[in-house]
Amino acid sequence: EATAAAIDTDGWLHTGDIGTMDAGGHLAITDRIKDIIVLANGKNVAPQPIESLLKQSPLIAEAVLFGDGQNSLVALIVPRFDELRRRLGRAGTADTAELTGSADAVRLVRAEINALSADLADYERIKQFRLLPREFSVDSDELTPTMKVKRRIVAERYADELAAMLR
Repeated sequence: EATAAAIDTDGWLHTGDIGTMDAGGHLAITDRIKDIIVLANGKNVAPQPIESLLKQSPLIAEAVLFGDGQNSLVALIVPRFDELRRRLGRAGTADTAELTGSADAVRLVRAEINALSADLADYERIKQFRLLPREFSVDSDELTPTMKVKRRIVAERYADELAAMLR
């Protein structure tokens, strides 16, 4: 029954993945259908390519986008704490909550997000974000054993931060 539901009348297997085909005919999986964010304006946003783009920054360890049914995208950002300390000249700051709560850290990460997002469509740009004071982990159930973010768990755990941005 489950197999019949996954294979359509033309013989296509519906995995729930989104992909692109390159010129050589090779398939690259780029996202999951269930992760697609539909903004209030009807635009569909695949979060994983944008999250991957943001993680190219030496300042950003993890980025998780949200915004389903909203006017714009928001993000929860886990910084690379050592790099953030180095750039802010705060090598001795052990308290990550103090570090991520500083206006200087927010400005620095905002500049990085803006630079990386320059070529994205306006609706694909992060309008608000929160820096999180700790890394995601498998032990805290925010990451799978293969180090993929569990979006639903992260959304539940940081519901207050998301609600504040999505008001």
